[in-house]
Amino acid sequence: MAGWSGSASGSRPSTVVVPWTVAVLVLFLLLLVVVRLPWAGDLGLHAATVERLRHSLTDPGNPLVDADTPSPYYSPWTVVLGAVAKAGGASVFVVLRLGALVGLGLLVTGVWRYVRTLGAHRAAPALALLCLLLLWGTEVFAWSGFLGLNSLALTVAYPSVLALGLAFHLWAGLASAVGGGGGWGEWLGLGVLWAVVLLCHQFTGVVASLGAVAVLVAGRRAWRPAGARIVGGAALGAGVLWVWPYYDFFALFGAGGGLEAVHRPLYEDLAGRYWLVLAGVVALGVRWGRDRWDVLVLFFVLGVVVVGAGGVSGHWSWGRALPAVVIPAQVAAAVEVLGAGRRGVRAGSACVLAGALAVGAWTQAGTVGYVVGRGVLPGVVEAKYREPWQGYHWITPWVRYGDVVMARVRAARQIPAYGAYTVAPGYPDFFLPDEGRRGTAVRRYFGEGASAEERWGILRAYGVRWVVDREGGVVEGLRVVARGPGGQVLYAVVP
Repeated sequence: MAGWSGSASGSRPSTVVVPWTVAVLVLFLLLLVVVRLPWAGDLGLHAATVERLRHSLTDPGNPLVDADTPSPYYSPWTVVLGAVAKAGGASVFVVLRLGALVGLGLLVTGVWRYVRTLGAHRAAPALALLCLLLLWGTEVFAWSGFLGLNSLALTVAYPSVLALGLAFHLWAGLASAVGGGGGWGEWLGLGVLWAVVLLCHQFTGVVASLGAVAVLVAGRRAWRPAGARIVGGAALGAGVLWVWPYYDFFALFGAGGGLEAVHRPLYEDLAGRYWLVLAGVVALGVRWGRDRWDVLVLFFVLGVVVVGAGGVSGHWSWGRALPAVVIPAQVAAAVEVLGAGRRGVRAGSACVLAGALAVGAWTQAGTVGYVVGRGVLPGVVEAKYREPWQGYHWITPWVRYGDVVMARVRAARQIPAYGAYTVAPGYPDFFLPDEGRRGTAVRRYFGEGASAEERWGILRAYGVRWVVDREGGVVEGLRVVARGPGGQVLYAVVP
């Protein structure tokens, strides 16, 4: 892999061919993943959001429960997907696959554009993409907004992937505008793009904002001639956030409480999850030695400050800014290993990075299972594979759109994807005023101490028509309708 080293003008063919070939193979794997679309995490939430918009683009209501409340999941992207589903009549999961292809395309082209602002080597974009996907650690985890290969495979249909792609385009556009002066139209367009990223995925919007600040600070000499246009673009972006009709963006600043416990795991096992990124941190040190105002170094420092402040203060949701720490280091590793320098240093750096990427690829090898299935995997790879969720399509012959289902938290995260509502949302909902009461009602219904009369009162209060529970659960006044995987049962509420 030492053939990766070399300058843009004097590189051997393998310097370009090898990274691009590997990158294309990895992207082909992700395309196959899109076809399979493994179910895990928040996929049901995003499917439910598109389903509500397909039925009503102007007044979709809460995506998870039968309530007329706004939701931050109604973003410009989900509105587009809802309109596509409404106009074309395709199922929600077909539309999500189409959305995944668009998001993946924007991510790849965004990385290419951004990396080209940092280095001219033809292999740099491909190598940067490989670093973004593989240069993590030896503990696999998945979280929206995090670009590890396994994480991306499980979140490829999420709005966060599209938002990350747009973020890379935003940084590339800002670098171009700063470098070339940029007219009013360019800066205003960038302001709107910044707002769209924030509306599509708020946490990725924070990462995008930190990267944008880094670009502007690194190009600070352009501020004087372009100052009014920069302010104008930012003001227009803020205006778009202010007038977005589906939810109050600025109300999210008061959403702290319920999000902190969910995000505390982001601060766990940092060494195991990220130690391969140290290769990029070394590259950042090299860049800082050349330029104290280097854009990637600034981006990295801003990310460290936000994430570190979250860890110290107990604001665990600030850990969602971790991509602002990881991305600049990963990109720096790719750009620096292909940069100018003594041949021996370049060859040694290339070998270290190739080894780190190989370790990262092996760690995430279980991702192949989302394409070929568990039974085909070799034993050592199968051990790395994590079975995706099975979904609740088995209830759809009976449960109709808008029906209310009593279900525990895990089931409540998936059932709304098929058009039904649950009594309590499977995810924290800042805009739902009776969220706590709904959660208490579900726990009370399934609790051992509840009387039959109390359970019936809960079912009537929320208009419940169906109950999903495990075999041998609560059965008073219920009729078995269907049995699903894992010992689950669909019960009809007998009037």
